[in-house]
Amino acid sequence: MPGSNLPPGRQKAAPDLLVAIPDLNGGGAERVVLNLVNHLAQQGRAVSVTAFTQGGPLWDRLDPRARVTNLATTSLRRSLLPLLAEVRRVRPRVVFSTLGYVNLAVLALRLFFPRNTRVWIREANLPSISLANNRAPRMMRLGYRRLYPRADLLICSSQRMADELTRDFAVPPAAIRILPNPVDEAEIRRLAATRPNRETGGRLFVAAGRLTHQKGFDRLLRLMAEMPDADSRLTILGDGPQRDELVGLARDLGMTGRVMFEGFVKNPWGHFAIADALLLPSRWEGMPNAVLEALAVGTPVIATPESGGIAELAAKSVPAAVTVAGFGAPFAAAMAAVRPKPEGPLVASLLPAEFGIESVAATFDSWLAEHA
Repeated sequence: MPGSNLPPGRQKAAPDLLVAIPDLNGGGAERVVLNLVNHLAQQGRAVSVTAFTQGGPLWDRLDPRARVTNLATTSLRRSLLPLLAEVRRVRPRVVFSTLGYVNLAVLALRLFFPRNTRVWIREANLPSISLANNRAPRMMRLGYRRLYPRADLLICSSQRMADELTRDFAVPPAAIRILPNPVDEAEIRRLAATRPNRETGGRLFVAAGRLTHQKGFDRLLRLMAEMPDADSRLTILGDGPQRDELVGLARDLGMTGRVMFEGFVKNPWGHFAIADALLLPSRWEGMPNAVLEALAVGTPVIATPESGGIAELAAKSVPAAVTVAGFGAPFAAAMAAVRPKPEGPLVASLLPAEFGIESVAATFDSWLAEHA
């Protein structure tokens, strides 16, 4: 049965925002939701998180002022009717979601929502690349074309993404807003003060994300094995379905001593802080949070052009903070040009100010006041 973490008196208040999300695992979209919900709740907004299942390592970081409903359904198909019932029961001003398949479900259900309920969606990846790699690309493309134009507000993390949605899926430009991913820089830097020991030697790289085909860790391992720099090392943070395959690949490439698989780490920022660069070999992205968080602790980034709005981020950042390099020889050359960090205290942030949580949440809050 659905349940909440707030007392009955609080449960009856209609929330300004109801966030529909499968769970709070450690993915980028979930981190965006967590940061937004926490800051809005701290500022006095009535925020509700409705999850298909109350799982994932980010739950213990959710602000207790946010109302939580666990549908206990585990899958999208089983969640449709319970989600509709929850929206009709609490009557939020805005229903918000940020994963493509959930976006489509929410937009399909909106006909049955209470009158005047707004639907806001956020696109997490570049559709031109991500949909082609979906298990049902034709169906997803059709869904985007038919349903995405119905959103009252469609939030993008980059102009590149906004242009794709307007050009390829007929989303009205007036419905699109660009919102940077929110980063709690002060908290990240506080947590990064607890850092693992760094072995002396060559360059230390870090990569983070779910161990899936999208993230490109397989090709990163092969690239490192081909580089003449045998002293460089790589720490991979994250878990996922390709873990055993990647561990086996590292072993077959003779990289066992140079690659550390740390699994999911609740505090990855200490690892980011001691690294000489964060590597993003992704085949597609939206705006990766790991990149922003690495910059927040002063660690430069090397990323592929397919990584969403990364080129726009590079243009806003100080020189050499973000390097965009095609995967292969250009990426390897960028890695070879990295200089090891000097030992000492946490270095200054490289994150552009517009990604700060206060700025992003204030913008989102102003939209609630204006449009909801």
